[in-house]
Amino acid sequence: MKNKLLLTLAASVTFAPCAMALDAGVSFDGGGSLAAFSGRADIQVPLPGLRGDAALPAVCAHGAAGPLDGSAFAAAVAASDVVYVGESHDQANDHLAQLEALKALYAARGASVAVGFEMLNVTLQPVLDEYASGAITEAEFLKKADWQKEWGFDFNLYKPIFDFIREKKLSAVALNLPKKVVSHIAMKGLEALPPEEAKYLPADMQVTTNAKYIAYIRESFDGHMSDMFKFENYLAAMSAWNEAMGANMAAFLNANKGYAGLVVAGSGHVIYNAAIPASLAARAPWAKGLSFFMKGADACPAGIQQGDAGLADFVWYVPHTAEEEKGLRLPL
Repeated sequence: MKNKLLLTLAASVTFAPCAMALDAGVSFDGGGSLAAFSGRADIQVPLPGLRGDAALPAVCAHGAAGPLDGSAFAAAVAASDVVYVGESHDQANDHLAQLEALKALYAARGASVAVGFEMLNVTLQPVLDEYASGAITEAEFLKKADWQKEWGFDFNLYKPIFDFIREKKLSAVALNLPKKVVSHIAMKGLEALPPEEAKYLPADMQVTTNAKYIAYIRESFDGHMSDMFKFENYLAAMSAWNEAMGANMAAFLNANKGYAGLVVAGSGHVIYNAAIPASLAARAPWAKGLSFFMKGADACPAGIQQGDAGLADFVWYVPHTAEEEKGLRLPL
């Protein structure tokens, strides 16, 4: 019965760019491993709209104060302690934008940079440490982390980021909760969590009160999951997910003064500076944040597009493929 419920939910939810793989290996957006990629190291990942084989996407970001590109982008990143670059998980250009931000952070801070990944839960930190340090190969990492089951999206999309971390000897942080923790909260509520699962939550965990973000979450709930969960449990599960990721990144930055962080996560965890940014700010108020919400565009617009203001500090426009998958999804 539980597996049937999860598969029904997986097929039904399509809202915002934020995903997680199911325990059964099914992605909540129905995508899982992308058909266009095989996961093999010898496959060249197609990068739509990019200039040349190894080119990065141009920085085309707009915010309330105007455009942010070129030297202004580098200066803004250099002045930040933590940079959030959201993603639609299946969009190669979003990941190259994350790499652009990582390179700018490295230019400003050298090796004192840590990359936090939504894609890996905290129990996989030892495996991530091994891979980031070069102690194990990519193939060993993918097997030990069980990447296909844990995340499901093709590793080649993230490989340039991991390669840069390994080359420059940067730190990497597994941010996420184990999927079973979020699942239990959604189904039974925070109070029902057994101690062995509650230990993964930050001690001062708060359910979000951000009105825009609650409306965003409710839009994914109404009509899709209202017959499966109570909204208060669904909201608590989303909050726990976001609070833990922000708290885990804050814990690293608080323990490693002088470091800057890059958060690699779905745009649904960055939107409105709620979710991860709010969680981190509450726990590391000294850390100056800079957030980017990724949007697909055929060309760089002259200014921020209608309806995009307030999605983050800046909206970063890059080419997206037509088959873009979207959905705010609980990692059950």
